[in-house]
Amino acid sequence: MAIDVTRISMWSGPRNISTAMMRSFASRLGCKVVDEPFYAYYLAMTGLPHPMHEEIIASQPTDWHVVVQNLNAPLQNGDLLYVKHMTHHMLDEIDLGLFQGHKNCFLIRDPKLVIASYAAKWDRISTEDIGIKRQLEIFEVIQNLTGEVPIVVEAEDILKNPEGMLKKLCTRLEIPWMPKMLSWPKGRRPEDGVWASHWYASVEASTGFAPYRERDVKLTPEQQALLQQQLPYFEQLRRHKI
Repeated sequence: MAIDVTRISMWSGPRNISTAMMRSFASRLGCKVVDEPFYAYYLAMTGLPHPMHEEIIASQPTDWHVVVQNLNAPLQNGDLLYVKHMTHHMLDEIDLGLFQGHKNCFLIRDPKLVIASYAAKWDRISTEDIGIKRQLEIFEVIQNLTGEVPIVVEAEDILKNPEGMLKKLCTRLEIPWMPKMLSWPKGRRPEDGVWASHWYASVEASTGFAPYRERDVKLTPEQQALLQQQLPYFEQLRRHKI
C-alpha cells in the first residue's frame, strides 16, 4: 500500500503569527508539528548570544544533515507533518533541494510590524535577524527547484479572517479543512521549543487567533532605515499571496 505522507514546511521570519499557525495545525487530527528545528544548528554555527543560547543548543541536533533526515524520516500512513521554520536559521550551506518533497509555504508580515515587535524583545536587530531577505531567497530557490510558485499567506489576512484564509490555505495544500484549526488550549505544548519561556507568552495565553486590530507603530530613525531595506523583499513576496 502506498504511504500517503504530506510534509508542510512553513517558512516565516520572527515576530509573525508563526507560533499561532503551529498551534492551529497541531489542533488537526493526525498532524504532528515541529518547532524551529534548525535553531540549535544556527546558534552553534553563528555563536550569536540569543536568550537561552545554551539550553537551545542542548535541546536539538546541531548538524543540519541530521535535522533534515529527521524531518524526512518515514511517517505513519496518513500522517501530516507541519514544520515551523525561521528563515534566518537557514544558512547558505543547507541544501534546500531536500525540501522539494515538502509543500512549501511562506508566511509573510509587514516588516514595520516585525521590526517593532522584535525590537521590544531584543536590542539586536538587522536584516539577517528578521529574515525577510532570506525568506525571498528561499522562495526563489524553491520556485526554481519545483517549477511552481510556492504558496504565500500574509499574517494580517489570517488575523482578519482566520476561517476564510485557513480554508483557502488548506485548499492550496490539498488537505481537508478542519474547524479544529481555529482554537487550541491555553498554555505551553510538548512540541514547543525550550525557548518558549522567553518568546511565547502571548500565544500561551491564547485559545485562538487574536482579533485583528490596527497597530500604531513608531520606529526609531535606525529602525526606519532598516524598514526601507526590507520593503522591496516583502513586496516581491506579497505579489504572490493567496
